[in-house]
Amino acid sequence: MPELPEVETTVKSLNILKNKKVINLNIRTKKLRYPVPVNKLKKIINSNLINFRRIAKYVIIDLNTSKSIIIHLGMSGRLRIFEHKSLKNKHDHLVLKFNNNHRLIFNDPRKFGFIDIIESHKIHNIKYIKKLGLDALDKNLSREYLYKKFYKSEVLIKQLLLNQYIVAGIGNIYASEILFDAKISPLKKGKNLNKYQIGTIIQSTRKILKKAIRSGGSSINDYVSPDGTLGNFQNNFKVYGKEGRYIKGFIIKKIVLYGRSTFFCPDIQN
Repeated sequence: MPELPEVETTVKSLNILKNKKVINLNIRTKKLRYPVPVNKLKKIINSNLINFRRIAKYVIIDLNTSKSIIIHLGMSGRLRIFEHKSLKNKHDHLVLKFNNNHRLIFNDPRKFGFIDIIESHKIHNIKYIKKLGLDALDKNLSREYLYKKFYKSEVLIKQLLLNQYIVAGIGNIYASEILFDAKISPLKKGKNLNKYQIGTIIQSTRKILKKAIRSGGSSINDYVSPDGTLGNFQNNFKVYGKEGRYIKGFIIKKIVLYGRSTFFCPDIQN
């Protein structure tokens, strides 16, 4: 699923639509993960898009009407921008048409994403936003913050990194890459991490995620940025998807933790 780097890349690509007016929309699906707010969306016609931002894995589109569209891409969702009318795709669930003839399309084959619309100043009071932990790139993400979350935990560090209530934005792919970079085993329990190791995980988190953003995210499965550009960070994966290969003379293994594929090098990560 799109993780923090892919969502950040998506947000940056949307800037081509800044200050553009919505002149029409086509809602082709009434229900994704949750019901689509059809009546609220219809009211955005003649509104201008004034800002694009990211909260964790959510795309936020601010309108000049003090409303904001919230989009979660789910497992397979993506936003695409077309300069002219595109061929209709059965997985295109929402199409926004703008005054410059551009179209923004939300496509989601598996329908695990969702669309919401709310008053902009109330975003951080929405339940699914309010309960998020610190963003993975938040400058306030510190050793002290994570130590308080980890020091009594019997949960494995890989799963703790995926817990959006602790750190928001990290998904399965980047968790494996972060832990390899930090030389920490995904099998280590939270309570067994010292502050130095936690600091190393934070450093690796920032390093990996920022590098992935610069690379336009990772294009595996269906991810493509809104302008059609493929990300290329997958070419920099050290362990993810590399079961049986060797790195620095040591073999990479794949295990399943909490139902998720996990790639690591036991001889390097401890």
